[in-house]
Amino acid sequence: MNAELINPFIKASKDILVQMTGISSEMGSVYIKNKNFSIANVVIMIGITGDFKGQAVISMDERIAFKIASNMMGGLPVAALDDITKSAISELGNMILGNAATLLYNINIKIDITPPTLLLGEKISISIANMKTICIPLKTELGIIELDISIKE
Repeated sequence: MNAELINPFIKASKDILVQMTGISSEMGSVYIKNKNFSIANVVIMIGITGDFKGQAVISMDERIAFKIASNMMGGLPVAALDDITKSAISELGNMILGNAATLLYNINIKIDITPPTLLLGEKISISIANMKTICIPLKTELGIIELDISIKE
């Protein structure tokens, strides 16, 4: 998978996390996931169309999602995934992918993104057909946020 396509997603994720939540992150070891994989219990999925097709999946555990939503809402305590919290988490994914789209546009790669889909639950499993999925773990003081980018080749 071409690093030129992946690096904007990494940069956007790290930048938006800091700007919108005050949470800094370090990139863990990047690896390729199998076609079927399990993920954390709070998942943002966003489709990618344009010069390449695929999807981005941002996953984290509930505790991290609560802190992110709280920080995005000015420190308001968050203890449940209510409608406001779900909206904040979805918007985080939208901002990350929107920023990545801008970074890609700056290197003459044009993409569009779909509205985010938020999945919640235990033992979520995703099956990706005809795409390679690269996993970028982002290590934060709260735990790991996984950024999975799947690109149809």
